[in-house]
Amino acid sequence: MLTLRRATRVLQVLKTTQKCEQSFHRWLGPTLRELKRRKDSQGPEKPAHRKTFLEWNYDTEIYAFSKRLGEEFNNDLLQQALTERSYIIREEERQKNVGIEQPTLNLSDNTQLVSKGSDFIDDIVKRYLRTVLPRLPEEGIIEIHKYLTSIETLSHVSFHIGTSDLILCADFPVEKLTLSNVLKSIIAALIESSGNSRAALFVRDFILTQIADKDLHQFWEPDEPIKLLSEILARDGIQSPEPRLIGCSGKNTILACFRVGLYTPNDKQMIGLGFGETVDIAHEMAARDSLRKLFGTSDTILLPFNLKLDQLCASSARNLSLNEWSQKTLPVHPSHFELRQTKEICSN
Repeated sequence: MLTLRRATRVLQVLKTTQKCEQSFHRWLGPTLRELKRRKDSQGPEKPAHRKTFLEWNYDTEIYAFSKRLGEEFNNDLLQQALTERSYIIREEERQKNVGIEQPTLNLSDNTQLVSKGSDFIDDIVKRYLRTVLPRLPEEGIIEIHKYLTSIETLSHVSFHIGTSDLILCADFPVEKLTLSNVLKSIIAALIESSGNSRAALFVRDFILTQIADKDLHQFWEPDEPIKLLSEILARDGIQSPEPRLIGCSGKNTILACFRVGLYTPNDKQMIGLGFGETVDIAHEMAARDSLRKLFGTSDTILLPFNLKLDQLCASSARNLSLNEWSQKTLPVHPSHFELRQTKEICSN
């Protein structure tokens, strides 16, 4: 009898527990599916500017932006650097539409800052490349400079340091040209706020490092390397190099590989080595290998990214062009090791 009572109580407790465990309603699943179907039918949601959020505070965001970069900006200059002319024009039109005949905005656009920042970036990038690549012809310096100062590269840097949510402009999402111009104006604002040295370090850390993982030869390769190599060696009084087939594998197959070396006729020294599926291609690659050794851009080169403004060459210095390049007329530039030694001596 006691056991039956206990069993009855256990069943009552279980029934009570099951009643308390209320699952979701039957209409919840169909409702959620219908809401998702309607959302998908309207297409992707348009991106919204950060300022449309309730917790948006522009002054706080600007302050946080400068602290993230680790720089000290003049707040007025930084706000001017982030303000495009299109934003001021749009705000003036809005005031005119509501009846204000002479709209006044206490804002200045970044047109002058963009020009100043662009000139500074061009100067620092060229001086750095000429310092770390003193043997590279000026044509190669110009091509690498074009990549580093292109709209694609500057907009990439600008976007990833977080300027897209702070820019005041008429278009959103922000265009690449706008992102590039804002980065230039920020550098100009940093020049006026903290000086040229801090701005040069900013350019070094954010722009020059964009070639750290790149192959320099993808930016510039001279045409007709065999002819060019012979002309350069002739200026130094060396006869044209002689090609020698020093190895091959898979001959007369689709996997053929030839290895050609270039040797100087006088001292029989190898100056270049190339591989290719034909002898002519291997000969051309050997000539390119020789030129890379002459220009100091071999695959094992490591560019130093720890140089400061006072370690860069003068703005007026230029590398030799291809038409005048010769080892006898190369200007004397400090090597990477000497630059590093100078820095250590100055610090001691």
